[in-house]
Amino acid sequence: MTNEFTGVFEREGEWFIGYCPEIAGANGQGRTIDECRESLAAAIKLILEDPVP
Repeated sequence: MTNEFTGVFEREGEWFIGYCPEIAGANGQGRTIDECRESLAAAIKLILEDPVP
């Protein structure tokens, strides 16, 4: 089973910034859009793996 989430990406100078509106706190950054996408995907994975108390 795979999950699909929305990624919003913006360019800030030489960096790309990304976030996922469906998951609070899921943010990523990178020098390229691909690095930013990978960073955001890693953040989403960490948030989803964290058990809720």
